[in-house]
Amino acid sequence: MKDPISDTLSVVIPLHNESELLDALFARLLPTLDGIGISYEVICVNDGSDDDTLEQILAIRAGNAHVKALDLTRRFGKEVALTAGIEHALGDVVVVMDGDLQDPPELIPPMVKKWQEGFQVVYATRQTRDGDSLLKKMTAKAFYTLFNRLSDTSIPPDAGDFRLMDRDVIEALNRLPERSRFMKGLFSWVGFRQTGIPFERPSRHAGRSKWSYLKLFRFALDGLFSFSTLPLRIWIWVGSVIASTSFLYAVYLMLRTLFQGVDQPGYASLMVTVLFLGGIQLISIGVVGEYIGRIFDETKRRPLYLIHQAYGVRVVNSQDQKNHLQASN
Repeated sequence: MKDPISDTLSVVIPLHNESELLDALFARLLPTLDGIGISYEVICVNDGSDDDTLEQILAIRAGNAHVKALDLTRRFGKEVALTAGIEHALGDVVVVMDGDLQDPPELIPPMVKKWQEGFQVVYATRQTRDGDSLLKKMTAKAFYTLFNRLSDTSIPPDAGDFRLMDRDVIEALNRLPERSRFMKGLFSWVGFRQTGIPFERPSRHAGRSKWSYLKLFRFALDGLFSFSTLPLRIWIWVGSVIASTSFLYAVYLMLRTLFQGVDQPGYASLMVTVLFLGGIQLISIGVVGEYIGRIFDETKRRPLYLIHQAYGVRVVNSQDQKNHLQASN
């Protein structure tokens, strides 16, 4: 059982152009955290917003010192923004959540209770997806199913980034240096004692989602290519099947020629065969290219993100990880 007196809690929220949501978010989040009865900090990571998101965060911070901010130099993406917040969180336990109020702050106390019972990761599982189209629900379900079948690391179905993690889990995550950050997979890969809490996922409080279908498709590919080499290995089987089929067809042609003589070759069948094999080769080259591109990104060893300014956050300066760099203001 954890000691509620000495424990500290960090809440990490990546934000990109969410100014119209902040008042409603903190009106629910801060009273919820005050009611838990332990010391806390809220780290808002401004991921290259071009509206007044940062100004609103600083206005809220002026009235509550528990609210802190990391202002990145540009938009690095949600996964990297999450990483930045997690690396700078100081709490014994860290909660990561979205700022659109689809992750209800009121779920944090039950998460903390589960943690105090001994669980090191407590994730929220969505029972409903209000506001999502039928196509988005179907593609999300298909992705979780496909990912868990292709990867050795299983992720809980319908579990997003909204979760609580123990300090031991955070330290493990901070040791993972890869540039392609599929956080749902990384959260599961580190292991530890995990459990889920079901909840009814509401619609966005305001604004529109920043995730188009194209971005979701790219994100899904990032997850699959980051946690499975099966897309590479599968082409061995595809090539074997095509080669076997070609061999059998060659035997068939030889026998037919021996018994029936030579007939007029068909242009259509020849073109179909050439185009089919050409398409297979291009797809396989594309899959190999995806992995080579990730190798290229890893070898450049660029920092994951750059911090323009930190407000109340102690900036990490790790010579071992070198995952960030504080730029001049």
